[in-house]
Amino acid sequence: MTQPRWLDSEEKAAWNAFLEVSHRVERRVEHHLREQEGLSHPQYEILVRLADAPEWQLRMTELAESLLTSKSGASYQIGKLEKAGLVRRSSCPGDDRGVLAVLTEEGMATLRRAAPGHVELVRSSLIDLLSREQLAALTDGLDTVARRIEE
Repeated sequence: MTQPRWLDSEEKAAWNAFLEVSHRVERRVEHHLREQEGLSHPQYEILVRLADAPEWQLRMTELAESLLTSKSGASYQIGKLEKAGLVRRSSCPGDDRGVLAVLTEEGMATLRRAAPGHVELVRSSLIDLLSREQLAALTDGLDTVARRIEE
């Protein structure tokens, strides 16, 4: 049996900093979106993905993949957004089993109201706290991790 490769002090500091910042930023974003628009962060991300999609619609499976969540997790969030009138489901043309998530006009209006405050919070919680060099290093490092985990 091999011994674990314990983290040295520099590695442990990086891991702890990552955990602290990711949790703090996520909590701030979640709180802000709930207070301002009654949305969870995953629901906001769904609205963003749909707004960026052609004709404001995506197949549910494609949406779930883009959110890095399960189909049932995406379906649950879509159900909540549907009840609020922000999203609707539609059958997929040419595929009887396929379901589309479609952003409604009300959903787009909600996104337009929420986006300015959201981007300001992202700036004040992360982006504006780092230099351009630090942002580039953060992006490079996290992109490497994402690619390696995907493999």
